[in-house]
Order: sequence, then C-alpha cells, then structure tokens
Amino acid sequence: MTVAWGGGTPTGAVKETVDQVFVVLRDQALKDPSRETERRAKLEEIIGKRFDYGEMAKRTLASQWKGLSTEQQQEFVTLFQQFLANSYVGNVDGYSGEEVEYLKEREKGEFAEVQTKVVSPKVQIPLDYRLLQKNGEWWVYDVVIDGVSLMKNYRGQFSRIINSSSFEALLEKLRSKADLGTSS
Repeated sequence: MTVAWGGGTPTGAVKETVDQVFVVLRDQALKDPSRETERRAKLEEIIGKRFDYGEMAKRTLASQWKGLSTEQQQEFVTLFQQFLANSYVGNVDGYSGEEVEYLKEREKGEFAEVQTKVVSPKVQIPLDYRLLQKNGEWWVYDVVIDGVSLMKNYRGQFSRIINSSSFEALLEKLRSKADLGTSS
C-alpha cells in the first residue's frame, strides 16, 4: 500500500511541497549565480513530485488531445513539462521572503482545491491549487493565480496556435521555449 505524501490531505500535500521549495529558496549557498543550474534542478525535482504534468497536458489540449498519436501526446507532455517547470521556477526564483497562508480546503471525491495566499509586505496574491487524487496521493493539475486558471489560460493560447496554424507549430513553439529556458 502506498502512503500518501503530505499526510494524506490535499493541504498537507501542497504544504509539504511549498515547504520544500522554500528550503531551496532560502538556501544562501544556492543563491550564488554559479549554482543557478543546481537550484533550478532542485526546484524542478520538488515540483515534479507534486505536479501531474500528464493530466495538465491533457486538460490544456482538451478535446484536441484524443486526436493525437501516442508519440505526439508524449512529446507534448515532455515539452509542456519543461515549459511549466521553466515558468514555475522562473516565478519562484524572484523569492524575497514571501510567506504562504493556507486558507481553506475543499474536497469532493477525488478532487480538491487548496486555497492559499502569498503574502509579502507589499502584496497579497491568491494562489489556489487544484488537485486530483491518484493511488492515494494528491497531484496538482491546475494552479489558479489571482482568479486565473493557468490550464484554462494555456488552453486558450494553445488552441489559437493550433487553429491558426497546426499542432506541429505549437510543438515547435514549445521546443524553442524549452531550448531557451523561458516560458513567455
């Protein structure tokens, strides 16, 4: 039997991951520019243990997912994972002492939402995690920042690229962003 990471609750799972991210971000030695690659790799490893990139990829492409070959799906998941990791790591790399407040948890069957708030002296940003339970563990499949779903946002962007050009054009765009290590 697999024991769920983070004490078995959605909030516990999110908190454990966020706490591990903060350990890396607060590590003075890892702030040295010469260790940027190591810091990014540690952050990517931590979020990779909590984010369900396959589920995120499927939800982002929505109905277009089923029309893809297995190879196309696999390549998209890999590129989308690199894209999201670059985005997430890029955002948290600007960390300057913010804290996370855990506000509320809603659970309905195998789905849950953990509402949090990122707090600094200057700003408070609502940040909610949507999770799906698989094999006794809670996996993030969407992040809602200040009321905007990342998956819904990417679904709109990716759909426009596919509709105006092709799925291959989307893959090419993601390949170039992965090569550059950017998400914008």
